[in-house]
Amino acid sequence: MARTRRRFNYSAVIGTIPMILVAVGVFVIGIAFTFFWSFTSSKLFPAYDFVGLRQYYRLWASDRWLVSVSNIWIYGLLTIGGNMVFGFLLAVFMDQNVRGEDLLRSIFLYPFAMSLIVTGLVWQWALDPNLGLQSAMHHWGWTSFHFAPLVDVNAAIYGLVVAGIWQGSGVSMAIMLAGLRGIDSEIWKAAKVDGIPPWRTYLFIALPMMRGALATAFVLQCVSVVRVYDLIIAMTGGGPGISTNMPAVYVIDMITSSQNVGQGMAAATMMLVPIILLLSIVGIVGWRRRVRAEAGA
Repeated sequence: MARTRRRFNYSAVIGTIPMILVAVGVFVIGIAFTFFWSFTSSKLFPAYDFVGLRQYYRLWASDRWLVSVSNIWIYGLLTIGGNMVFGFLLAVFMDQNVRGEDLLRSIFLYPFAMSLIVTGLVWQWALDPNLGLQSAMHHWGWTSFHFAPLVDVNAAIYGLVVAGIWQGSGVSMAIMLAGLRGIDSEIWKAAKVDGIPPWRTYLFIALPMMRGALATAFVLQCVSVVRVYDLIIAMTGGGPGISTNMPAVYVIDMITSSQNVGQGMAAATMMLVPIILLLSIVGIVGWRRRVRAEAGA
């Protein structure tokens, strides 16, 4: 038995070597070069002259970068919060064994399967004052109706939030529905016998037991917020002005249009910081939970 298990383990290690090489080569080395070039004066092509923190000083002195950071906070908090709330509500609705559950699940998940470019174009049309909702209301006689956030400097970011919630709430629903279906049926029966209202059962009993599903949905939403790019380009192009610029848009524009690789790499490094912190926190929490479980056992 021992020899068979050892041979299986060697085969597993050999089989994972290509994956390890790709992970190390693409991710680790790529991140290392990004970090290195952020300390250089690279322009169109990478350079190897060390300039210290100059790129980071210039980055945080840029009004466009400050607007991008402010926008990512607004977009992130509203989008993640909306996706988590709507995802949970949709999961509770689907948990009622409604008719056509498979069809409804497919409908709710369909926006997530769509390209972000397509999502952005759909919502750009829907929010366009000359083609979308405002135009339709005027055509139906409600001429005083005004709803055109994408042409308003102060409201354009909230148009992106609407599209982000529409696109991401379905996957949160699927993850949370799996968490609800994983709860022991005896708990639901006991709550029903005790006369606990269904809304209290979901909110105060089921929700705390879905920590794993909630954490998974939260991490996925955070990653999607940090890398949001296609949606912005399709809907607003970063405008009006720079009102809907995001860090990912800033990075791509610095590297391509502005031909300032050093500045783009500094911005990309700053984008990596929250992701690394988030993954570190999740890892530490998971490790502490395992330690407590082993200690309790």
